[in-house]
Amino acid sequence: MKEKLIQEISNAMTDVLDIEQQAQLNGVLLQIISKYTITEDGEKAHEDIATNDRLLEVFLSAKQVEGCTTPTIKYYSSTIKQLFKKMPKKVVSYTTEDIRAYLAVFQRKNKSSKVTIDNIRRIFSSFFAWLEEEDYILKSPIRRIHKVKTGVQIKAVLTDENIEHLRDNCKEPRDLAIIDLLASTGMRVGELVKLNREDVNFNERECIVFGKGNKERIVYFNARAKIHLEQYLATRKDRNKALFVSLAKPHNRLEISGVETRLRKIGKQCKIVRVHPHKFRRTLATMAIDKGMPVEQVQRLLGHVKIDTTMHYAMVNQNNVKLSHRKFIN
Repeated sequence: MKEKLIQEISNAMTDVLDIEQQAQLNGVLLQIISKYTITEDGEKAHEDIATNDRLLEVFLSAKQVEGCTTPTIKYYSSTIKQLFKKMPKKVVSYTTEDIRAYLAVFQRKNKSSKVTIDNIRRIFSSFFAWLEEEDYILKSPIRRIHKVKTGVQIKAVLTDENIEHLRDNCKEPRDLAIIDLLASTGMRVGELVKLNREDVNFNERECIVFGKGNKERIVYFNARAKIHLEQYLATRKDRNKALFVSLAKPHNRLEISGVETRLRKIGKQCKIVRVHPHKFRRTLATMAIDKGMPVEQVQRLLGHVKIDTTMHYAMVNQNNVKLSHRKFIN
């Protein structure tokens, strides 16, 4: 930095001093400046904000600009703050060994699954990669911590009989409409509760939903869902623009927790294990691929950015694999 400053002054004086005078000036400057520590204004500003909390705040702002949802931002924040709490040192001083030790202790104390640990690793990777890109650190300590290997678990889906039992146990038109809409569209529960009446096109049997990152897409529902939606809306006396509202006054927009609680209650009545909104989404993906729908179209239907995510959701029926083996290989 000192040499850079001397060179800039020397260049500025080129038209005023001759070569011998410039050499003398450089010698004097070097002698005087050597007594001081010199930094650029930008560098000082960088140091001023390089506290852990401040860096986290700026990082979360960057993720928000990139389109991350509020729940995702909160998850990032709580996960990284937990690291700061357990390892109270400057974030720019973290090493690979620090992070490995933290993950190992976290897994042992909380008896966390490999999936959970890898999710934490991915959050740390995003944070430290951002620090590296923004020149707060030279190299991310997560680079040498590889993806945690997790076994592929075949998660249960709802059978046709399960869905019929759930329908039969609905006492309210709203609940029946919710089940039919989830089963026929495969939309996320977060997308369901954001729907307004105006978002639904009954003639085309489609509706506009806003997925992760507020990305807009069209989903489609069947005739059964259309009929039950219309019947439910016909019972509504409120003026709330939301498609689904609470049963009790003042009939506020239904929240995610409300949908989850209702489905869990109906599932228990039917003696069906673990009934939740996401299970309908996984069921649709599996059914669509089993019936020959191109995986690229299933990906678009579900609103996935990566096709690998779609394949992870869709567990192909083993009987279909057996039939295909007999048809194409035997």
